[in-house]
Amino acid sequence: MKGSRGAALRRARSAALIGLAVAVSAGCSGGDDSGTKGEAAELPARPPGVHSWTGRPCDLLTDAPPAAGFSLGSTTDSASPEAREDIGENGARPLYRRTGCLADLKGPDGAFWKLSATASVYEDPEPARHAYRVKEDLDRAHGRGPEKVHDTAYALPADDGGRPGRTLLLWNGDLVLMVSAYAPHGSTAREVRKDLEQILGNTARRVEDGLRDHDAPSPAP
Repeated sequence: MKGSRGAALRRARSAALIGLAVAVSAGCSGGDDSGTKGEAAELPARPPGVHSWTGRPCDLLTDAPPAAGFSLGSTTDSASPEAREDIGENGARPLYRRTGCLADLKGPDGAFWKLSATASVYEDPEPARHAYRVKEDLDRAHGRGPEKVHDTAYALPADDGGRPGRTLLLWNGDLVLMVSAYAPHGSTAREVRKDLEQILGNTARRVEDGLRDHDAPSPAP
C-alpha cells in the first residue's frame, strides 16, 4: 500500500510539472485566456482569394473596434475608381485599382492614434504577387528589416513625425494590402508594439475579408 501510494504521488507530481511547463510555454508564445495575442496570431494566412474594389473602404472597419479598448473616430475614404498601370515584369503594365481609408482611433486612455489602410486590387494574381515581392525586396535592401508574419505578409517599424508606428504588407490572390498605425506623440515603440500589432492584424483581416468575393473560386497560388 505504501509503495503504491508513493507511486501515485510521484505520478501526480509529474503531471503537475508537465502542466506547469505547458502553461509557461503558452505564456511565452503570447497566448492567454482572453485570446489577445501578437500580430502573427491575429493574422493567420488565408487561401488566395478574388477581391473587388469598393468606394467605401472605411465601412469595412466600422463593425468592430480595431483592438480591445480602442474605438474608431473620424474616417476619410480615399478611393479612386480609375484603373492605374503598374510596372510589371518584362515590360508588362498590369492594371489595378486602389482604395483606402484614413481613420482616427481613440485609445483606452483617451489618446488619439492614427490608422490607414490601402488596398490595391489587380486584374490578375500574378502582377499582385510581383508588386508585393518588389516592395519586400526594397524594404529589405533599405535595411528596414521586414519581419515575417507568414509567407505572404510581413511587418516593419514606421514613424510619423516622431509618433512610433508599424506597417503591415500583405498579398492575397489579386490583392496587395498595406496597413499602417501610429501611436500618440510621446509613446515609445516598445510600450505600444502589442497594441499596434493587434490593430494591424485586425484591420488587415477585416479589409481583406470585406473585399473578398466569397462566391468566387480561389485562384491558383
